[in-house]
Amino acid sequence: MDYELLCTKVLGIVRLAGNFIRKESMNFDINKIEFKGLNDLVSYVDKQAERILVDNLAELLPESGFITEENTINKKGAVYNWIIDPLDGTTNFIHGVPTYSVSVALYEHGEPVIGVVYEINRAELFYAYKGGAAYLNNKVIHVSNRDLIADTLLATGFPYYDFEKQPQYMALFTELMRKCHGLRRIGSAAVDLAYVACGRFDAFFEYNLNVWDVAAGAFIVQQAGGRVMNFSGGEEFVETRELLATNSRVDVELLGYIRQHFK
Repeated sequence: MDYELLCTKVLGIVRLAGNFIRKESMNFDINKIEFKGLNDLVSYVDKQAERILVDNLAELLPESGFITEENTINKKGAVYNWIIDPLDGTTNFIHGVPTYSVSVALYEHGEPVIGVVYEINRAELFYAYKGGAAYLNNKVIHVSNRDLIADTLLATGFPYYDFEKQPQYMALFTELMRKCHGLRRIGSAAVDLAYVACGRFDAFFEYNLNVWDVAAGAFIVQQAGGRVMNFSGGEEFVETRELLATNSRVDVELLGYIRQHFK
């Protein structure tokens, strides 16, 4: 498998979906949204973008399966599986907040080999492939080199439908606010991870994320020299739905704070 060549083809498909989303954003009617659950929004834009991705990616690897947020297709591949979030940051999109992305990952035998995150409004294409580095618009990127939480800018996501751990989260926020340069909540986990990969953020943490939210971004972080784990420091961040991505320098200190509040 030539992962670099395949990744190049995926980039073109992701741009195609991103261009569709950008065009629809210009005249989007908020009355066209649907609710999948509490504060869990979707629109025809998510669904059509996913169809664009599925139809075109299926031509690259006809034997591949798909794991998609909007359930456009239900097919498990024996070797290859695409993991797709066609519009990560739907709530931002619906309200006209210009931070949302397309996220696509390819897994081979259960391991990531390609990850692409396209931040649409800044036209920033983050990507990585097995055997290569991590890139932003064809330039190699690396995680930051900051060693102390006191010097960092951190990112997170807020609970929006499962509030069981909200008290622990608020206590953790309160502590970290006093110890770092600031906490940011962008509204797209894929973008948060991409920003860790290129050094804008030093770490990102959130719980209750789905595999399509993190599959591409986590791989890009790893290829950029970062570390991705759960709140216990283990590698099973998809299974536990707890994710901490760092620059590999502040993980021990940050895990210490997280463990104090998430027993």
